[in-house]
Amino acid sequence: MSRTHAATAAEGLFASGGLDGGPSAPALRTDSLAAGVLMLLVLSVVQRVAGFVRAVLFCRWLDPQDLGLWDMAWGFLMLAAPLAVLSLPGTFGRYVEYFRQRGQFRTFLRRTVALCAALAAVSAAVLCLSPHWFSQLIFGTPEQLRLVALLAGSLLAVILYNYLLSLYMALRNIRLVSALEFCNSLSFAVLGIGLLWYWECSAASVVIAYGGACLLSAALSCPWLRQAWQAMPETLAPQPRAAFWSKLLPFAGWVMLSNLLTNLFAVADRYVIVHFAPGSPAEALTLVGQYHSSRVVPLLLASLAAILGTVLLPHLSHDWEAGRRARVSARLNLFLKLLVLLLTAASAGILLLAPLLFDVAFQGKYADGLAVLPWTLVYCIWCGAGMVAQSYLWCAERAGWSSVALSAGLAVGVALNVLWLPAMGLHGTVLATSAANLVVLVLVLWLGHRAGMRRDRGLWLVLAAPLALCLGPWVAAMVLAAVVWEAVCCDRLFSRAEKQRLVDILRKRLQRLST
Repeated sequence: MSRTHAATAAEGLFASGGLDGGPSAPALRTDSLAAGVLMLLVLSVVQRVAGFVRAVLFCRWLDPQDLGLWDMAWGFLMLAAPLAVLSLPGTFGRYVEYFRQRGQFRTFLRRTVALCAALAAVSAAVLCLSPHWFSQLIFGTPEQLRLVALLAGSLLAVILYNYLLSLYMALRNIRLVSALEFCNSLSFAVLGIGLLWYWECSAASVVIAYGGACLLSAALSCPWLRQAWQAMPETLAPQPRAAFWSKLLPFAGWVMLSNLLTNLFAVADRYVIVHFAPGSPAEALTLVGQYHSSRVVPLLLASLAAILGTVLLPHLSHDWEAGRRARVSARLNLFLKLLVLLLTAASAGILLLAPLLFDVAFQGKYADGLAVLPWTLVYCIWCGAGMVAQSYLWCAERAGWSSVALSAGLAVGVALNVLWLPAMGLHGTVLATSAANLVVLVLVLWLGHRAGMRRDRGLWLVLAAPLALCLGPWVAAMVLAAVVWEAVCCDRLFSRAEKQRLVDILRKRLQRLST
């Protein structure tokens, strides 16, 4: 639902002396928060551009059935990788520093590596020993034995990559994390395009490429990991195993539940297609491929919303801790309105260019994907707004309430998919997923209200604006023009205080540009 990211010598994570390794221990430099966020944002933008180009070429070269196979394989890896290791790497951000400050980093690393390696090996072995069952589960047919075997190898690489990424993030080396994610995206594109072009134009090439990209990225980070190991003293009094695991595993359980709900919510609609769509398994996978083509661009909008939400959260948290709760609500309301309108405007532009993308770049192979694109854009906008709206629950220390919203949305999405898919085809799936995302968004806002968030009528009206996309780009453009007119002349969508705040922000930016 993926985890998202000026170095100074004074901020070295492993300073000399004390618990950090003594005077002779080498110091490891880490990044300041500002530099880390800036690096993360810059590389995230470049990474998404590379990912978009890669996705376009995959859609262009693969036939819809192979694209559906890759979509299901990708979804399985994202779902299985954290479950296979009990989401243990998800605890690193909370507990690496705890054990490091007590001089027990090496013990922490040895024990978590041993357990994750054992669990990963067992998971890969289970896949290899029951290929027919997993092929039926993942692809809706028992015939994809070769792909299941490739998934077993790729799963090991993904688990290794996720482990190291979580560790480096916990050690506050955002620069390395950003570089690794960029390397992973770029190497996946290079390997994937190379294998599709020179070896075999099938889902198998893409699965191998993704596993290889994760393995390559993990290997490139090993020198820094060795430096981190050398910077730490040998543990003199390791914590007893029972006390060690009793601290990590309960927290890991909550992380695993959150990961499970998030990943299930993300892949449930495709699993319903594979197992409930009328017709043969090949036809169901072709339908998944059509669906995948409609999500290539809209998912970029959702990821943009996630990045902006990550940047917004520290500012909201600052106001919260200063006791300015009303200001948190006001800023979040204004941000949500602007975000939804921005994404709706971008979506209208995407609809105008969609025939060029689908007919030329995708070679006209995904007519069904083009037909459902407007609704896919709508639910990705609502998904992005929901991710940002959760910020209030995090500020109020009610992050667990998000799981309630996700559970409800998952139940609604699966039920409606099962009902509507046989009768309406891919349109039924996209409408069901739209309803599920709307349920999550409404529940998150309602739970935020229960935690103290103030909402206004204008927010609800703005959240309905993306529905205009279903009537075409020109209708959406007229709706956006009406919103702008209303915002200037009236106070129903944007209050006077919100408009004054926007004017003040614009004035400050212009003053900075003029100086």
